[in-house]
Amino acid sequence: MVTGATQEKLKARMEALGILDQDLTEHFIRGSGSGGQKINKTSSCVQLNHKPSGIEIRCQKTRSQADNRYWARRELCERIAEKTLGEKSAKQQATEKIRRQKRRRSRRAKAKMLDAKTKQGSKKKLRGRIRPED
Repeated sequence: MVTGATQEKLKARMEALGILDQDLTEHFIRGSGSGGQKINKTSSCVQLNHKPSGIEIRCQKTRSQADNRYWARRELCERIAEKTLGEKSAKQQATEKIRRQKRRRSRRAKAKMLDAKTKQGSKKKLRGRIRPED
């Protein structure tokens, strides 16, 4: 459920980015995916078009049409901010981080890692008990 305070914040952000309600066209369509009879009957999915930028957004996060309107407008703000300010969205940064984590290490990186491990191991071997010499 979206509160009035969050909607006011969204309106302020839209004004700051220069998004006007006149530039938006909004259609309510039936969603896709799972949900059975309910999703096939209700038009709770929001399709939002921003004429100046040509951005089209479809949102069906929740079952509520009003909430989906909010989420669609919020997504529009994120995309326009990304476009105008050149920022990477949090979502895009997260996907890039996962991609970097899954990437295979190069041979050189593996060799450096193994070298560091052997040095650390030899350092630890020196930490043993001191034995009196015979």
